[in-house]
Amino acid sequence: MMMKLSRLLLSSRNQISRNIINGKDGNPRNGLPSFTFTSRAGISTSGQNINIKGFAAPYTVYKGKAALSVNPILPTFTKLDSGIHVVERRGCMMLKFTPAIGERKYDWEKRQMFALSPTEVGSLISLGPNDSCEFFHDPSMLSSNAGQVRKSLTIRPHSNGGGYMISLTVVNNILKSKDNISVPFTTAEFIVVKTACSYALPHILGWDRMTDKVAKDIPGRRTADIKFDRPQFLDSEWDK
Repeated sequence: MMMKLSRLLLSSRNQISRNIINGKDGNPRNGLPSFTFTSRAGISTSGQNINIKGFAAPYTVYKGKAALSVNPILPTFTKLDSGIHVVERRGCMMLKFTPAIGERKYDWEKRQMFALSPTEVGSLISLGPNDSCEFFHDPSMLSSNAGQVRKSLTIRPHSNGGGYMISLTVVNNILKSKDNISVPFTTAEFIVVKTACSYALPHILGWDRMTDKVAKDIPGRRTADIKFDRPQFLDSEWDK
């Protein structure tokens, strides 16, 4: 009986591997069940976040009133006549706030986004246990339309020292609306965000492309070819 069960599990794993390699998503319509793993902290790695063609691996924290996901957005490059590739659109760490509409239910249509620049990522990484920071974004800054839509992101430690509160306020004078979304983070959850941002920082700057290219040009050194046209996540903070 145990031998049969072992062979069945091995066959299932092999079939799943073949489906992933072939670009199948593991949906029931493909003959395989969809798997979702959720930790007690509410971090989901459900199949809906998996993109075989590109890669999507957001770190998401689900709380009672809202959810917050953090995901790196890589820069895009353009090739000059000289043959040099330069950054066309810089990368960022995208924060996506989604309000709750019920127990374990979130209104993804009303999500709000805030793109942390590399310098803002540096501010987040450098936060101490008693430090706070605030960022302001205005897509029309320095123009006649300044102030029509404003976003402010605040990161403050809890008074008891047990984590942080990350809050986003979006004021839209065009729609006459004001949205406030706050998500509490435990110390452990916030450490994950800081560590992930530290790791992602060279990548959103595009420096990993440069260092990979240098390593590739060293004789006897084998690295993967740099593909400047690989799929990118072009979400904008101001896209709806």
